Amino acid sequence: MKLLNLSLKTPEENLALDEALLLLAEMNCSEHHHEASSCTLEILRFWESDSHFVVLGAGGKVEEEVRLDNARRDSIPVLRRDSGGGTVLQGPGCLNYTLVLDLRDRPECADIIGTNRYVLDRLCRALAVQWPSISWCGTSDLTLEGRKVSGTAQRRKKRHVLFHGTLLYGFDFTLVEQYLRHPPKEPAYRQKRSHSDFLTNLNVQPSVLRSLIAVAWNADEEDFVYPADLVAELVAKKYSQPSWNFKF
Repeated sequence: MKLLNLSLKTPEENLALDEALLLLAEMNCSEHHHEASSCTLEILRFWESDSHFVVLGAGGKVEEEVRLDNARRDSIPVLRRDSGGGTVLQGPGCLNYTLVLDLRDRPECADIIGTNRYVLDRLCRALAVQWPSISWCGTSDLTLEGRKVSGTAQRRKKRHVLFHGTLLYGFDFTLVEQYLRHPPKEPAYRQKRSHSDFLTNLNVQPSVLRSLIAVAWNADEEDFVYPADLVAELVAKKYSQPSWNFKF
């Protein structure tokens, strides 16, 4: 598995790169459909935004999930990713990981539930070295002593799945209260807790998280040129467009 430590300059570019990596893997298969060994392209990416922004899931509703007046007042971008899941606030102190997995090589990932189990079980085992009490709760969260440290989402294609998530290690939760409403849907274990009471940090350097997860997926540093042209195209046509971000 290829390892990509790459945070681009803008939130839009970072969201676009996740989708671009999925599309690249699919295109690689189409080009080498007679050569199975040449077709496999699995990727683990790490990134973190140096500025705050709100990001909705593909089906999220701005008016129900975002305190839009506050976000506009403080010039906080409101964007939308290409995967499912709920609305989150991104920024410093939140490490993102992105996995592109080949469905033919990983039959455990045949559906959404199976993929959640396969990925989160592996992540739990990896992180338990440092946090023995870490566990999988709800549909696709990781928790520490009942409080959420990681949320995840998926985007599925014919041959690959994009599975990406957050890992909170030094995040300011007071900002979450400012820009996000209480979610319209919540897992039972949340018990209607506020964002500040529901979330917690792992309180560790992000390099520790990157190392533990990279080892778990046997991801090695390799020469890998990311699809910059495709990222630019996705930003221009999708991630910078109000028609996508606000679903007009």
